[in-house]
Order: sequence, then C-alpha cells, then structure tokens
Amino acid sequence: MSENGHTETAEEVEEVDGAEEAEKAEEVDGAEAADGAATEPRDTTHAHLAGDVIGRHQHGYHQLLYVSAGVLAVQTGEASWVASSARAVWLPAGMWHQHRVHGHSSVHTIGFAAHDVLLDSGTPVVVAVDALVRELIIACSEPDLPQQESRRLRAVLRDRLRRAQVEPLTLPTPTNSLLRQACSLVTDDLRQPRTATWLARRIGVSERTLARLFRTEFGMTYPQWRTNVRVFHAMVLLAEGATVSETGRQCGWSTTSAFIDTFSRTMGQTPGTYRIGPGG
Repeated sequence: MSENGHTETAEEVEEVDGAEEAEKAEEVDGAEAADGAATEPRDTTHAHLAGDVIGRHQHGYHQLLYVSAGVLAVQTGEASWVASSARAVWLPAGMWHQHRVHGHSSVHTIGFAAHDVLLDSGTPVVVAVDALVRELIIACSEPDLPQQESRRLRAVLRDRLRRAQVEPLTLPTPTNSLLRQACSLVTDDLRQPRTATWLARRIGVSERTLARLFRTEFGMTYPQWRTNVRVFHAMVLLAEGATVSETGRQCGWSTTSAFIDTFSRTMGQTPGTYRIGPGG
C-alpha cells in the first residue's frame, strides 16, 4: 500500500520494478560506453551482484579481466569465455563484447595501451591465473595506486602473462542453423545424456554430418563441446552457491566423483575448491 492509502496492483509494481531495472541498465551501459570511447587504459576494481549485465561495448585499449570471486561470462558475436578465480580473459582493443555476472562477483580490470600487445590474438584469450598473477592483478587494480609502484607491479605482471598458459575453454556461437538447433537441444537440459546418435536423428542428419558440423564450426568433437558446455555451466552454478553434488546432477554427470574428475582435469582444481574461492 502506498503512503496515500492506494493499494498498488501487481501490474503497477511490475512497472516500477521494470523501470528501476531499465534505469540501472542505462547507468551501467552509459558508464561502459563512455569508457569504450576512451583510448587511455584504465585499471578498475568493483563489485557486481548476481545477474548484472553490462551491455555491448568496446574499449580503445586491451583489457585483462579477472574475477577474484564469482564468475563473469564474456560474450562476443562469435563465442563466450569465462573469467573466474582461476582464469582471466584478455580482450583485444576494439573488440565488441558484453558481460554477464554469475554470483556476487569482485571484478578487476587492467588496461594496456593498444600498442602494448602482450597476447598476440585477434580474439579474446583465456589464460591460467596462478597465485602470483592473482595477487598482481588485484594489486594493480587498487584505486589510487602510486604511479611508481604501479609501474613495478605491471612490469612483473607483463612477464608472468607472457609465460601464462593459454586455456582452451571457449564456447563458440553456432552460425549453421542445424548446429544451432543441435546445441539448443543439449543446453536446454544438460541433465539428459544426449548421445550423438540421438542428436543426429532429432535434427535429421547422419552422425557423420553432425560430426563434420562440430569440427568445421567449433574445431572440436561433439563430446569435447558437450564437456566444455557442462563445465561452463558448472562454474556458473558453483558461483551462485550450488553444492558440488547438486551442480554435478544439474549438469548431467551420473555421479559426483565423475563430475569432480572431469571438472578437475578441465579447470586444474576441484569444484569444491573452486566454489570456496581463493582465500576461502
């Protein structure tokens, strides 16, 4: 009930909530758009709530994205990448992208001038983050960091990034209509063990054609893609607070031990450790 005694209807509440969400999105998008117009590198650290979306934008400089808590999904028109406590994402200057936050997240960004190319790639790259790189990124993104200290820290960070292991966990966006249909059938319910035989029959092609579609567009087999999709979604669920066993079930593993094994081999740490986060 409002202050004047009027009882608000569900529709009115919905309109107010929608307006507030739109206003919040405009503020975030506006700030990012202003940043995208700049060519001077920026280092930032900020917190995001679960579900926050930062709309499509670009930067006039290279950017290293790292999340010390939570998960940040980075999307371009071609694929999706994940920044997490164990992985950072390198975004080349001028690359249009958008972000979605999963779980309460602490996001750190380090800017590099367009001529300062540490990772020679025309597309985003995921790099492994060890304990030293993690602390360097967090320190470099501190507000009001003295210039001389920043220079010294960034020099070490540059050396470590040049030696960092590039990670293959990328989710390409399908362009072929049949492949897009096949991918949707899998991601709509990851709990179901969709075989290549079942999938090929559902979209009306042979298994050989299905295999060719995955290799041609994604450069990987169907089982490899499905594993990446499940690990990707497992990272999101763990960041949002789901238990290890529940996450394994939701993402289609028959046993918790099988989930732990696959996740550990892919991410280099157990889902339990990943869920707790660094320093947890």
